[in-house]
Amino acid sequence: MNKTKIGEELMTNEYYDLERRTEIKATSNRLRKRFLTWRECEIVYSLQHRKLLQLADEAGAIYRFDGIVLINRDIFDPFLEKFRQEPLTQGEVRKVRNRWEKTKDER
Repeated sequence: MNKTKIGEELMTNEYYDLERRTEIKATSNRLRKRFLTWRECEIVYSLQHRKLLQLADEAGAIYRFDGIVLINRDIFDPFLEKFRQEPLTQGEVRKVRNRWEKTKDER
C-alpha cells in the first residue's frame, strides 16, 4: 500500500480510488432521509413555511397523519427542477443603469 504524505496526515491510495468513492456516494444517497418534516424542509430548501407547503401540495409530496406533516423528497426534488431558469448569456442580461450616471437625455 503506497502512502502519500499530505500535511501531517498519511493518506493511502484508497482515498483516490474512484470506484470506492462512487460506492460511498451511492451508500450516502441510500441513507439520505426520504421524508422530511416541514421544519427540516424549510432548512434544506431555504423556503418559508407557507411557500414550502404550497409547492409541496402542488407536487403531491405531502403526507399527513396524527398531526405530523412529512414531505417526500423523491417527489419534491424533481418538481422543484421544473422551476430551474436557464442561464442567461451576456448579451441577454439586462443592463441596469447606475442611478448616479446621467443618461444622454439628462445631460
